[in-house]
Amino acid sequence: MTYAIETFDLTKEFFPAKSLHRLILHPFQKEKSILAINNISLQIRQGELFCLVGPNGSGKTTLIKILSCLILPTKGRAKVCGYDILKEGGRVKSSIGLVSGDERSFYWRLTLRQNLCFYALLYNLSQFEAKKKIEEVASLLEITPELDKRFQESSTGIKQRLSIARSLLNNPQVLFMDEPTKSLDYAIAKDLRNFIKERLVREQKRTVVFITHNLFEAEDLAERIAIMYQGQIRVCGALSELCHKINSPLATIEEIYERVTKEDIS
Repeated sequence: MTYAIETFDLTKEFFPAKSLHRLILHPFQKEKSILAINNISLQIRQGELFCLVGPNGSGKTTLIKILSCLILPTKGRAKVCGYDILKEGGRVKSSIGLVSGDERSFYWRLTLRQNLCFYALLYNLSQFEAKKKIEEVASLLEITPELDKRFQESSTGIKQRLSIARSLLNNPQVLFMDEPTKSLDYAIAKDLRNFIKERLVREQKRTVVFITHNLFEAEDLAERIAIMYQGQIRVCGALSELCHKINSPLATIEEIYERVTKEDIS
């Protein structure tokens, strides 16, 4: 079996910086580190829609940042699209796309087309390649009629579709989506989930790692769900496998989540 993502004992420890005041008063005092993720070993198949859920501070975003080569792990290793994140970071970055629910990374006074042109330049696409790719992703996301509208004048749903369009400019094999539906209403979020499942995964065979706090969204979307808690993946699998993990064959996703984040079931 071919894996899009593999991690081996991946760990990230943060060490708080000392203020000048503390350095003067307590120069030899050691600051307590924060263990953000702890010995995570994980395999995600090519073409899989995989969901990460867990409470705030459980390590979900830190894990995605490491796999995206935005921060380095303290120890352990990982491969994304077959490339080592420590030795082949450039190849990893050219093989992935990032989507979040944050609108601040766009230029509000520019049109959607101008925003996409700017990011296409960052991907080193030629003017001809950029024009062709923008038309392609805009058609896929059904935002072509909106392209010449300013970003600040666009609806929240269109803004989120633009975020996905941007992530597709470099034709990535793997997409990391960090709460892309958090600011959307029910109907728009449902349409976006259907688009991700049907068009990006089923038709285009892309691998999607989807972070969400919405348990029902995870259940609706994912082939497999991983529940993170205190920097560890406590359970991982299809819903039936998660039920087996807690010895409750009829458990709901809510019941599984409650058990996993309150008890030691390992």
